[in-house]
Amino acid sequence: MSSEGAKEDCLGWAARDPSGLLSPYKFSRRTVGSDDVSIRITHCGVCYADVAWTRNEHGDSKYPLVPGHEIVGIVKEVGSSVLRFKVGDHVGVGTYVNSCRECENCNDRLENNCEKGVFTFDGIDADGTVTKGGYSSYIVVHERYCFTIPENLPLASAAPLLCAGITVYTPMMRHKMNQPGKSLGVIGLGGLGHMAVMFGKAFGLKVTVFSTSISKREEALSLLGADHFVVSSDPEQMKAMAKSLHFIIDTAAGDHPFDPYMSLLKTGGVLALVGFPSEVKFSPANLNIGMKTVSGSLTGGTKDIQEMIDFCAAQKIYPNIEVIPIDYANEALERLIKRDVKYRFVIDIENSLK
Repeated sequence: MSSEGAKEDCLGWAARDPSGLLSPYKFSRRTVGSDDVSIRITHCGVCYADVAWTRNEHGDSKYPLVPGHEIVGIVKEVGSSVLRFKVGDHVGVGTYVNSCRECENCNDRLENNCEKGVFTFDGIDADGTVTKGGYSSYIVVHERYCFTIPENLPLASAAPLLCAGITVYTPMMRHKMNQPGKSLGVIGLGGLGHMAVMFGKAFGLKVTVFSTSISKREEALSLLGADHFVVSSDPEQMKAMAKSLHFIIDTAAGDHPFDPYMSLLKTGGVLALVGFPSEVKFSPANLNIGMKTVSGSLTGGTKDIQEMIDFCAAQKIYPNIEVIPIDYANEALERLIKRDVKYRFVIDIENSLK
């Protein structure tokens, strides 16, 4: 394998310019180092980050760009110093593939907050090369940033956990929202929101889903098991929920008012923001009165990721997915923009990337 490092032996799909249009692309991965794991990718989840970076929404995209950071697969080679994994193991890789391993955040296993962290795609790796993501046949990653997928957790179902799942799991655990009987509000019912509902129910919480789409009522209550559904644009429904929630997780990507949600929190309640609206605006009175907190969060550290994967395997928490072939990726990204997916696309890399 080591001698293959210089050959363009990795097949992927890449965007070449800000149109974001993906097409087949061959490239080389680095040689497997002593601490590295080489993974044959079987599936890769589709995240809005794939849209943002392929279309250069942040102005820093480096083309050709291979997206994908919800990666699962099977170990095909390990470096000489690797102890945690062996050939044939089921593993996952999330939103980052490197960090400094020396700072306070890394020492606390909060590598996602390391200032020298390297994103799984469009990042600059230790050797100066641009990282390329999971819309590809294999990937080489330092073992620290790989996670064990228990055999009873289907690989396709595990993929969305590596970004969508951990993004909502981390703030719930940080704010002790794994205690039965507490009340959880979930704003938005997409890839992240539906995971928050499933975690909430697994933790024994009373879960209320907030959405502007009345059409999501049935799926929230029947499919996902939420306790209540509130049309957030209806002032009467919102008023009826005043001061009833311990915790709100806000997964909405678009701009929306915050004051109506702040009024739903109990004394000491927390609103955790995991989306990126263009601004966050609320009355100071809605924060100060009732000792409320607005908190931010982004993915999670390696300890939390493994803990979440093991929890999902034990509790049989499987994201709702639509499995697609790689040549449907462009259509999938268009549908994702229109929020036309329940609730996460997962690319079947193994059977469609040839």
